Amino acid sequence: MNNDILNIFDSETDMKSVRQIKLNQLETFVEVTRHKSVTRAAESLKLTQPAVTRTLRELEAICGAPLVAKDGRGIRITPQGEAFLRHAGASLAAARSGLNAVADLEVRDRPAIRIGALPTVSALIMPGAVSRYLAESLRNPLRISTGENRALLDQLRAGELDLVMGRLPAPEIMTGLVFEPLYRDIVVFAVHNSHPLAGRISISASEISASPMLVPTSVSIIGPFVKRLFIEQGLPEAAQVIETVSDSFGRAFTREHGAIWIISRGVIAAELKSGEFVALPINTQSTLGSVGMCMKANEPIEPAVEIFAGFLREEVRRRADFLPEHIG
Repeated sequence: MNNDILNIFDSETDMKSVRQIKLNQLETFVEVTRHKSVTRAAESLKLTQPAVTRTLRELEAICGAPLVAKDGRGIRITPQGEAFLRHAGASLAAARSGLNAVADLEVRDRPAIRIGALPTVSALIMPGAVSRYLAESLRNPLRISTGENRALLDQLRAGELDLVMGRLPAPEIMTGLVFEPLYRDIVVFAVHNSHPLAGRISISASEISASPMLVPTSVSIIGPFVKRLFIEQGLPEAAQVIETVSDSFGRAFTREHGAIWIISRGVIAAELKSGEFVALPINTQSTLGSVGMCMKANEPIEPAVEIFAGFLREEVRRRADFLPEHIG
């Protein structure tokens, strides 16, 4: 301990005094010195002003010296207080670091909840479910992965993910997996509300092909649905086509560069509801498909994963007004 601090204590009683100091006294003193005000320190600590004053006086009695003094309407730190503050702050920080280290060890000992999410649900369902999880103060680490449907399902089979939420895959991809449907989603042709085609009652095929078009990749889960849709309705390919499954790029390019974005409605549900994006009058009913949770068949589910799955179900029910068709 520095000589500055040793001088505050009587040489015969200094160790006894140290043992009397409590963390709440250090915290109170540090907050008072930080705010230069007992009143503001009390507000910060969510305590009454008399309680802060009493705690400060107790600490000064232990130290045997005044740590703060009145200075007009505020307070100033005494020389003894300046000496004590350097060590008080360090001690408080060390104690907090110790508590965080213990909590971190506790979290690391718990299995992580590993969730795969397609863009279909990453924007619409996943944020609310994660918020519900955090509100419950559960201690299992949460890991959210996004990517192509097939890649996520391969990770699920390999035990690298516990659950994948997205569209119902093709039967041949479902080997060893089970699917719980939660709602149905549909593909839309979306444009920004400033696009020349926004608000039109009918649109010709040539008008559609005149704009840059964002389409899902052939290996994405909605890629085959979109290809069939073009064939069914005799739609020509646009002169400028960009294949992408990036929802962040899709939003930015559609907003700023007059593109037509062919995308699952759930990805842009918020923009459609606000009116920022508009769905063009194109019949896409054949693309309606189930969205839900994929898990490994015949394997027990970790309790924490089941809890998170429950949050996903609750969030689907809560967001029913955003969904084309709610199941259950």
